[in-house]
Amino acid sequence: MDWVSEVTSRFSDSSDFQNSMVHIAGESFTLCFLDSLVDSHYIQDHILEKLRQDYVEVPFSPISTADEAVSEILNGNLLIVRDCDQQAFFAIGSGMEERSIQESENESALRGPRDSFVESLRTNVSLIRRRYPDPELKVTIQELGRRTNTKVAMLYVDGIVNPNILDEVRTRLSTVDLDEVLDSGTIEQWIEDSWYSPFPQAQYTERPSNVLFAMLEGRIAIMVDGNSSVLIVPVTFSMLFQSPDDYYERWMIGTAIRIIRVAGAAIALTLPSLYIALISYHPGMIPTQLALSISAGRSEVPFPAFLEALFMEATLEMLREAGLRLPKVMGQTIGIVGGLVIGQSAVEAGIVSPVLVIVVAITAISSFLVPAYNGAIALRLLRFPLMILSGSLGMFGLLLGLMAILAHLVSLKSFGINYFAPITPYRFSDWKDLLVRAPLIYMKNRPEILHPLDQKRMNTQKRKKGW
Repeated sequence: MDWVSEVTSRFSDSSDFQNSMVHIAGESFTLCFLDSLVDSHYIQDHILEKLRQDYVEVPFSPISTADEAVSEILNGNLLIVRDCDQQAFFAIGSGMEERSIQESENESALRGPRDSFVESLRTNVSLIRRRYPDPELKVTIQELGRRTNTKVAMLYVDGIVNPNILDEVRTRLSTVDLDEVLDSGTIEQWIEDSWYSPFPQAQYTERPSNVLFAMLEGRIAIMVDGNSSVLIVPVTFSMLFQSPDDYYERWMIGTAIRIIRVAGAAIALTLPSLYIALISYHPGMIPTQLALSISAGRSEVPFPAFLEALFMEATLEMLREAGLRLPKVMGQTIGIVGGLVIGQSAVEAGIVSPVLVIVVAITAISSFLVPAYNGAIALRLLRFPLMILSGSLGMFGLLLGLMAILAHLVSLKSFGINYFAPITPYRFSDWKDLLVRAPLIYMKNRPEILHPLDQKRMNTQKRKKGW
């Protein structure tokens, strides 16, 4: 086979494809590669040096098909063809620019490791391997995407993970049939149980400590090459309020912080709706002095409470989205200054009441208490239907909406695991890590809802009494 002609025809009209002939000790070799993926200095200092040292035995891996040769070139490697006998082999290339490992900007850590994943699959797997040097940690890599051939890795701890959950995840990944897989979000949307649910059925994180903690509970991690966010499956609703920082602090501190998060989520979901219902339908439920104060503030507001709250909440969401799309320094300035200016101007113009500005501000702050960003977005999204129900039916509408959300959470599943567990179905042993984070010595078992092969994760008998 004329390897050079075959490969060159595959990369026709590609300006970054190079084939160069070199002569070493009377032998001629042709190197085929993409200069956008391989550093020319690396070729000179490493590849050619190996050919000079031992070109007869060819210290590289042989190639048997043209498709394999093209695949290696696209992966950033070099195809080397010995012209005398057309023997082909490939060498590992180097030179792709990669972002260095640094602290995550999206998930701040108060205590514990601060490194985060990058866009290289090999680097991300190494971050897990270094923390868990055990052959029971399994890594299976496959290529997904008909055109992109993106490498996707599935990581789990053999001997802990439930085989049924593992088979389910593997089966769903095998059904991915898309032209392109460019982000872990694409995988998440394909393999999730209920696409119509606003709640995330897979958690993503940039912190290796989060991934390892989840795998040691019996969960599975999914990495996508070129993406710094790693998926964790299956998940439950309670995971939206948990953070590894909870386990690095003493149990009382971890419990208090978790209760604050849950309370913040409840406020972010219901406070605007509660304001609308009380002002519009149930003013008698408000204490007299507070009712008089609110009435005085709304005396010049020409809109009903529903439109007033809808205007402010929509404005807040637009400011928040604008802050994300602008450069970081400018985005923070726009968010703060924009909120202050618009809120103050709206009050002075008589469009909204001062009490509503306070309600919206508390709601916005509370929404940031949820550690999982996709979980916080779900609560922000559901806030608007609850506002509509409260504006139409008062407290009855608010309760009706909350019951509908609760019924949906109870019926939702993530890879066969009940999303609202361990509340339903009831698992008392898992309540030690629900709202209250029990002391470490009482968390002897892994989550029962996952049915891990190895239920025990610590031996408390060795702990001496009276320490």
